[in-house]
Amino acid sequence: MDGTVLVADDDRTIRTVLTQALTRAGCKVHATSSLTTLMRWVGEGKGDVVITDVMMPDGNGLEMLPKIAEDRPGLPVIVISAQNTIMTAIQAAEAEAYDYLPKPFDLPDLMKRTGKALEQKRRAPATPVADDERPDELPLVGRTAAMQALYRLVARVMNTDLPVLISGESGTGKSLIAKEIHDFSDRRNLPFVVVNAADLSDLEGPAKVLAKARGGTILVDEIGDIDDEVQARIVRMMDTPGEHSPRFMATSQVNLNAAMDNGTVRQDLYYRLNGAAIHVPALRERVDDIPLLVAHFLNRAERDGAPMRVFSEAAMELFRAYSWPGNVRQLENAVRRLVLTAQAEEVSRAEAEMMLGAQPQAGPLLGGDDSEKLSASVARHLRRYFDLHGNMLPPAGLYARILREIELPLIEIALDATGGNQAKCADLLGINRNTLRKKITDLDIHVTRRRKLM
Repeated sequence: MDGTVLVADDDRTIRTVLTQALTRAGCKVHATSSLTTLMRWVGEGKGDVVITDVMMPDGNGLEMLPKIAEDRPGLPVIVISAQNTIMTAIQAAEAEAYDYLPKPFDLPDLMKRTGKALEQKRRAPATPVADDERPDELPLVGRTAAMQALYRLVARVMNTDLPVLISGESGTGKSLIAKEIHDFSDRRNLPFVVVNAADLSDLEGPAKVLAKARGGTILVDEIGDIDDEVQARIVRMMDTPGEHSPRFMATSQVNLNAAMDNGTVRQDLYYRLNGAAIHVPALRERVDDIPLLVAHFLNRAERDGAPMRVFSEAAMELFRAYSWPGNVRQLENAVRRLVLTAQAEEVSRAEAEMMLGAQPQAGPLLGGDDSEKLSASVARHLRRYFDLHGNMLPPAGLYARILREIELPLIEIALDATGGNQAKCADLLGINRNTLRKKITDLDIHVTRRRKLM
């Protein structure tokens, strides 16, 4: 890479890491912990790319982007932030940031994006949204890679006219995402109309819907549940929208590719709606977001006048292990009920178990009395795991997940017993030493060598 990069972050470690990495890549770097210094450098004409944090001691990095654009049109700005919500991604897009990455970021990824920023022109500006039009907070919360990818995709499509097809399980927030795309788009002052099969059941339905939308956004809810006749009306409505053409979006719980194959969804409708595809991950696919969501719902309940609550570690562990077939909506309802029913400020594991429908007499997920065989303990754990899913099957890939859960502690305990000696550990386990080394790498096991008295 060739160019000068301005880095602004109040974290000295991040400044050091970025300075070293960018310098090794061939860049000149100016790093600061002050937005004031950054803006002075920009005003002086320094820098080909800016990398800035959002929350700085002397201001907000996002609020500086319009000034940077005014002083230096076309200067790419990459925003990095520990505020891992969709609001940050949307604000970064609205403020015309070249790119947005959440903390903790992947350094090679950031280097790649910086290289592209040095080579490419800044993208066309988006229409900013006034501060008083933004809600105080958005309920789409998460810092996992799946959610960050979702945030970036939403930010990219919100000011286009592309139809959007949003897929995901019930309770993941599909309609919510559609509403946020509308609310932060150029059509935000126009109507947002949600329609279902009943709204289009008669011949005048499409005309009524178009008249109600007036060029805003039309969201077709659960397109996979609509019969062929109504689907044909939607196709005609999209092809002849009239004078004020709306933006079309749709949600679906079902796999529409499979639905096309079996004839329940029309191909012409699918291809018209699938301008941009957004998949909303199930909650079990982003388990690390569960503590964030629980904290969010607890804070919301407290603001609404409910008593303050916190989750014990054991209760949180159980919530993380649960499959959440109803996804975020189910999680929110469970937290609300626990806020009202918990006997003390700290929610206990027993209260969480009762909320999730666990058997009162069930013991720990793993273990039991000392005489219980391992196979019996595992069988009890698996029965409980299936029971927690109710009438739904667990997510696919169960065999590999269970083997990993057993293999990881087995190798860790064996390594501890042999003092970190991999040759002894391999002999103890009865596997090849190279196999052990590969498993240590694959399972990300930290090995500490020490003297072990045995």
